[in-house]
Amino acid sequence: MANLDTVKGIYTSFGEGRIEAILSKLSEDVEWEYSNGSTTVPWLQPRRGRDNVVGFFQSLAAIDIKRFVPHTFLDGGQVVVVLLDVEFTVRATGAQIVETDEIHVWRFDAQGLVSRFKHGVDSHRHQLAISSANAIS
Repeated sequence: MANLDTVKGIYTSFGEGRIEAILSKLSEDVEWEYSNGSTTVPWLQPRRGRDNVVGFFQSLAAIDIKRFVPHTFLDGGQVVVVLLDVEFTVRATGAQIVETDEIHVWRFDAQGLVSRFKHGVDSHRHQLAISSANAIS
């Protein structure tokens, strides 16, 4: 299976709530949110290892996803970059985040498993959204 097909399958599994199917596409020592600095935003925290990535999916319980549309796929072989339109509300604060052209970077190892993943988002806006309902207009 080509890496692009794997990524598309991951998004299908995400939409269907099949987290185990997603985890099966990750290497044992996957780097999740690689190159990201320290953050208190639960869904943007760096994680290492497939077992720890489960925490990312658990952190999504803090948000209500209203829109999640991967629309542009850039296939670079061992790297697949995806642009998505995403809209969600932080349950605790009621703050809404709208990301147009959010970026997901998927890096693959020689076995065709995801070895590294990161979001490209406005992390400051995400931080404000979890801090205060009035922080984002």
